[in-house]
Formats: sequence, structure tokens, C-alpha cells
Amino acid sequence: MRWGILSTARINRRFIPALRKSCRSELVACGGRDSERTRAFADCWEIGGAEPSCESVLARSDIDVVYIPLPNSLHREWAVRAARAGRHILCEKPLGVNRVEAEVMAAAAGENGVVLMEAMAYRCHPQFLRLRELLRAGAVGKVRLIRSWFRFSLPPGDNIRWLPELGGGVLLDVGCYPVNFALAVAGELPEAVSSTRRRGPTGVDILTAGRLEFPSGTVAQFDCSFVLPYGAGAEVIGEEGVIRIVHPWQPDTDGKGSGLIRVARDDSETAIPTTPADPYLCEIEAMEAAVLDGIPLPYPVSESLLNARVLESLAAD
Repeated sequence: MRWGILSTARINRRFIPALRKSCRSELVACGGRDSERTRAFADCWEIGGAEPSCESVLARSDIDVVYIPLPNSLHREWAVRAARAGRHILCEKPLGVNRVEAEVMAAAAGENGVVLMEAMAYRCHPQFLRLRELLRAGAVGKVRLIRSWFRFSLPPGDNIRWLPELGGGVLLDVGCYPVNFALAVAGELPEAVSSTRRRGPTGVDILTAGRLEFPSGTVAQFDCSFVLPYGAGAEVIGEEGVIRIVHPWQPDTDGKGSGLIRVARDDSETAIPTTPADPYLCEIEAMEAAVLDGIPLPYPVSESLLNARVLESLAAD
């Protein structure tokens, strides 16, 4: 499967090495908004096809799929363009900056018969797939409470996360992870949401804490921040025990086999290791399986649309 990358974003430092581990994918070309930067990027990563623009990547006849790590505000435009060009699409999270954008992207993919997946790499990793198995087996009984968080310190500056015109803000940047986790574990849409948001000097949210209430009675609490020390984690609390995940969003990226699930019942705790895997390679292989083999995505776009809907409701609360 022949890939083109639209943008020289920093996330490519994780994505490109993962792509090159796959025996079924090849990185053919890259393009961006700055031709000089794109050339330097291509030289650094030894990419043969350095294109002067994103348009020229889509125009190549030797591209099957594109990876879109552009600023959030550009996801819709380039996903729609890619779909109309007949290219399959792996688009960085969040899929769109709001529900309507995400729906437009999904519709364009459907109308043009291409695969579209939001790059929630953790959803393709063995750790999350094992968590789902445990929950289906009733490992902690009926789930009553879900807690999840993603925090880190990001000094104010020209980083795109601080720029409202580019779709910045912590809820869209990393809050999408704990919200996504809550929806996946609960398996239903919330009937009520609420949030508290604190904004920084540029107007984007820099700390958001929220609550989701589900029809089944399950409650989810989450928080995300640009102004707190690094912290990431998730807990699923049932009537009979607790499941804890220390590295839910980027398992195994530390090189120490961090894809570990802990299940506590009564006074005992069991550590359940999962198969070590690069989460970025997992999402690449999921795209390969969908495009080349017709296998359904482990994280379908229908769930991305639900996530976008809830994020929009939290932002409007």
C-alpha cells in the first residue's frame, strides 16, 4: 500500500518509523504548505517524492492512501479532497473540529468508496482490545464509573495547540482520548454531559474537566490540561472490582512494554500483560487490512462521529 503524507508535523517522528516496519506499506511521497520545509523534511527522512504542495501529493498516480497530520482546522478540507481523488485516508485526531465537519468527511469517504479512519492509535492496540475482552467477560462486574485523564504542560507560544483559528485547545487536542475511552467502555451515547473549562491568553481551553452520564447508569469523569504536570491514565470501576490502565493512550511507546492492565478484586490485584506493539504500526496495519483485505476497522468512523458529537456538546456546555 503506497502512502503519501500531507504535512511535516512532529507526529511524523512516530508515524514514519512505524510505517517502515510494515511489509505491506511503502512511503512514497510527502507534501506540505511550505515547499522548502517539505524538501528538508524529505531529505531528513529519505523520502523520494518531495512534492511542493499537498495538492501535488494527491495528484500522483502512485498514491493509494494519505496520512493527514495537518492542523485540526484543515482536516475536513484535505480529507474531502483526498476522498474525491480516490485516496484512502488516515486522519489525525480529532477527525473534525466539530460534528458537522466530521460528518462531511465521513460522507465524502462513503460517496467515493474509500476507507477513512481517525488516528486513535490506542484503539487498534492489543491493550485496548484485551480490555474489551475483560469487560465482556464481566471481569469487574457491572461498570458504574469510568475515570480517564490526559494532562501535560505546554508553554504559551506559536504552537498550533494555542491557536484558536487552527482548531487549538486541550479538549480537541488530547481531551478527545478520555472522552473516546468513556464512550467505548460504556458502549452508548450519554444522555447528559457537563464540563468546566478554563481558557488561556489566546482564548483556547487549557484545562477542561467533564462528566458524562449514560442511560445505563454509568458515569464517566475526565480531565485534560495544558497547564498541569504530565499525567495519563484510565480506570474502569465496576461493582466487583477495578481495572486500571497506566499508559492507555500511547502503550509501548516507552520501549518498556507498558501495555499492562491491572485488575483489582477484593484485596488482590492481577497484572495482565498484553502483546507488545507499536500503536502507530497497529493503526497502519488496521488500514492495510481494511484496504487490502476488506477487514472491518477496529475503530470505525461511526464511532468517530459519536466522539465528535460528544466533544461538541462538551465544548458548548
